[in-house]
Amino acid sequence: MKFRKITALLLVLCMMLSLSISAFAADDVVASGTIQNSGIRWELNGNGWLTISGSDVEETKITKAERAMGVTVYLEHDAAHLGDAQLVVYSAAIHDENPELKAARARGIPAVERSVMLGYVSRMYSHSVCVSGTHGKTTTTSMCTHIAMAARVDPTVMIGGTLPILGTGHRVGKGKTIILESCEYCNSFLSFYPTLAVILNIEADHLDFFKDLEDVEHAFRAFADLVPPGGTVLANGEDANTMKALEGKEGVLTFGLEKGTFHAENLTWDHGFPSFDVVWNGKPAVHVALQVPGEHNVKNAIAAAAAALLLGMPSQAVAQGLRDFRGAGRRFEYKGTVKGAAVYDDYAHHPGELKALLETAASLGYQRVICAFQPHTYTRTKALFSEFAAVLQQADVTFLAEIFAAREKNEVGISSQDLAAAVPGARAAKNFDQLTQWLYDLARPGDLILTVGAGDIYTVGEELVRRGQMEST
Repeated sequence: MKFRKITALLLVLCMMLSLSISAFAADDVVASGTIQNSGIRWELNGNGWLTISGSDVEETKITKAERAMGVTVYLEHDAAHLGDAQLVVYSAAIHDENPELKAARARGIPAVERSVMLGYVSRMYSHSVCVSGTHGKTTTTSMCTHIAMAARVDPTVMIGGTLPILGTGHRVGKGKTIILESCEYCNSFLSFYPTLAVILNIEADHLDFFKDLEDVEHAFRAFADLVPPGGTVLANGEDANTMKALEGKEGVLTFGLEKGTFHAENLTWDHGFPSFDVVWNGKPAVHVALQVPGEHNVKNAIAAAAAALLLGMPSQAVAQGLRDFRGAGRRFEYKGTVKGAAVYDDYAHHPGELKALLETAASLGYQRVICAFQPHTYTRTKALFSEFAAVLQQADVTFLAEIFAAREKNEVGISSQDLAAAVPGARAAKNFDQLTQWLYDLARPGDLILTVGAGDIYTVGEELVRRGQMEST
């Protein structure tokens, strides 16, 4: 039990820090902090048992929040930041030449990649629900969390986004279930120990790491093969790439919109919001009424409902959890209005996600859909250029922000100007100030303005809403 407390603490610390490198120094980890159901409250410095520091490359809301919790945050990577750390946790985006990681290894300080630590923790739970897929991971993991909370199983949860019901992206419970968002980048999810592996879909992505789609499929097959005897693989039976990856594997359960072990029937729409029955082996199992729009969310909800039902959670909890779900942070998140136009933000950064987002937006009855898209990484923009160019034409108006570099340097010679030139009528802004002004000048009642991308494009929407609020006062 003591080991479990230590492991759970380190897991939450690891996930709480959105930092690239996190260092921990402790005299007695067992008594290092407290975790309360009403939120994560840290006694980081109260007794002097645990000191946490971390580094990243820019200031964000999260780094500010971490400072408020007592975490020392550096906005650069430097070996001197290690101090007397006894453990270093780093993300998959950190390369071997990172000065802090190099120094930790040279000094013999244990250095653990974040997914490896999460994998250690997942072994401590009877039910380890690992939600994977190119798209929909955060939303489906969040839906699973809502259901598990409604079922009162007191789950531990790790999500790659913010969930309002938690006020953060993680939770440590006392129950026997852990729910993990499981990312394929750098094969991170191969460090996990799923008893229930969910595969939502598979597409070519992260091609700075994977060679091609076939390489991605091999990774997902390896992930499915991690499930032990007595466990379950739950996969999208309507996704050709997923079924190809799992070809020949026995015991796979499927879900889908129209077919599968779990699928939807009696699907109806009310102002863009779906209601349907989840059918399990030919019999209605639960009726679902979603408060989030889009056909893609119907599929996500079926997967979440199926996972919960397979774990024995009551259908009433499934219905309640999904009914109460209003979305995760940066997933079609309502920000406010400007000049009568609605402003939403979304994390979509792959053509498949953009397609689902724009199709959903088109179904909601707005007069115009205005998309301000920030491509994420040069390699993804280059590799999927044609797909991006095609899907961005679905918006009535398309603006491009400059590419968000993230972990990369522009070694492939690509820019947002190139992408704008391939989308009829699109324009690429020089900076966020120009983009914000374009959107402000264009906005009118009946518009839906979308700020889209995995970088910092959300700040444009926030500035638009701020201007709208100033006008109304």
